[in-house]
Amino acid sequence: MRNILIVDDEKNIRLGLKAMIAREFPEAYTFEFAGDGEEALQLLQRTTIDIVITDIRMPVMDGITLINRIQEMVLKPAVIILSGHDDFPYAKEAIRCEVKEYLLKPIIRDELSSTLVRLENDLKLKEQISEQLSSSLQQKEAFKESQLSYLLRHSHMDGETMRSKLGQIDMAWVEAGFQIGVLHYRGTITGMKPSEFLVRIQDELAHVPEISRHRHAIVQDKENQLMLIAEQGELFLSLTERITGAGYFMYSMGLSDYTRGAEQLQSAYMEAQEALKYTFLQSGPGSVSYESICAKNKDFTVPIATIQRIANMLGTDRNKEMSALLLEILDMKTVARLDIAYVEAVSKAMNELVFDKVFHVYGGESVEILRLFKKVGDISNFYYFSDYYHSVEGLLDRLNGYVRTMKTFHIDHREMKKATQYIQENFDKDLNMAMVSNHVSFNYSYFSQAFKEYTGESFVHYLKKLRIERARELLATTDFKVYEISERAGFENVKHFSRVFKEMEGVSPQEYRDLREVIS
Repeated sequence: MRNILIVDDEKNIRLGLKAMIAREFPEAYTFEFAGDGEEALQLLQRTTIDIVITDIRMPVMDGITLINRIQEMVLKPAVIILSGHDDFPYAKEAIRCEVKEYLLKPIIRDELSSTLVRLENDLKLKEQISEQLSSSLQQKEAFKESQLSYLLRHSHMDGETMRSKLGQIDMAWVEAGFQIGVLHYRGTITGMKPSEFLVRIQDELAHVPEISRHRHAIVQDKENQLMLIAEQGELFLSLTERITGAGYFMYSMGLSDYTRGAEQLQSAYMEAQEALKYTFLQSGPGSVSYESICAKNKDFTVPIATIQRIANMLGTDRNKEMSALLLEILDMKTVARLDIAYVEAVSKAMNELVFDKVFHVYGGESVEILRLFKKVGDISNFYYFSDYYHSVEGLLDRLNGYVRTMKTFHIDHREMKKATQYIQENFDKDLNMAMVSNHVSFNYSYFSQAFKEYTGESFVHYLKKLRIERARELLATTDFKVYEISERAGFENVKHFSRVFKEMEGVSPQEYRDLREVIS
């Protein structure tokens, strides 16, 4: 179904044209309407239109201005002009703008119908040609990409074979000189697919001066990054200028040295990949050349002792000291001076000596902390060093509280176990909560709360249960008098014992004994 835009400042003409077309071609077209050229242009920018039928004389923007503006569009709709004047200047401008038909008002139905039939045939033919051309180009590009990918993966290939294969994909120009850029998306669109990234980069290349992009090729590598190879180094200079522009599509780029010879293709690719790693140290999208980083100091020692000190401080609320140590090992001046391998090694050591150790010792019950831990554990999850640094600092802060809580829990758990054992060994004596809390060296109020969390019941109820359980056992298995059992179970007098027993068992001690004898 085609989409027709009817542009006329008279509403009755717009609706009349729609009715005429819909009656002649039922369900063949959908319709959009505009009252002048400016309104039509706005609609064309947000909607795909196949055919524009426009008047010449309209307020705000006339039809001639509109058809000239349509010529600036990448995807141009077919245009039919309507006019009440058979003026040669209008017809001349229409021909220059590739207008398909010039119809005079009042519109004759047969003329409009035959024009639309002719346009439909033209559009179908154009689509067939476009599909065939697109298919052919796609096959050619696919073969070119596969060959380039193969050449990048196979380092054993000799120069002669490389030159031969590059010649097969029209890239013999590499022999005279080339430069490689590896591009990685750095934007905020989640789930950006490599194919979408490729389309966006191809669109950006269209804005580079044609002489700079005369000979170039672009291919997706095994890391789902884009590898751009160009004969003119100016292409990368143009892209670098655009990257740093305000509001620009965000990506980073690592650049190889400019070199020549097919046998240098793989080494140049490796240089670009290495340079790309250093965009991590930038504060935003940009490019880094291999020349600027190849002399970085590779002689460094990973500060294991300092990292171990950070691990030891977790749970002690010494956050400022931990932050100072983190700044010491990841100081930007130090990081910028050393090879990027230093940051990678520090990240690995932090994972092994700090983060992994915490979860090995204390487990991982906090989903939020686990999510942050998973992200910080892989430095490739971050576009920029500053984001990584602040995330590490944030995780250390969270882990400090987590470890403190877990330490408290483990200490409390051990002491509560000690307390319940003491109660079980001494419940038949004169025992109260103050005596037990002193036994485990806990504050009286804190012990009361911790005991209830550990056992699920208050100290008084827990003690009563133990004493009643002992009393039941003695009532069922011995001939001791009730007052004797009361004393052996730890109650202060028989009256108190009888009342508590009936509250918990529903019968008096003697009734309980009589019932047990009947059952026996």
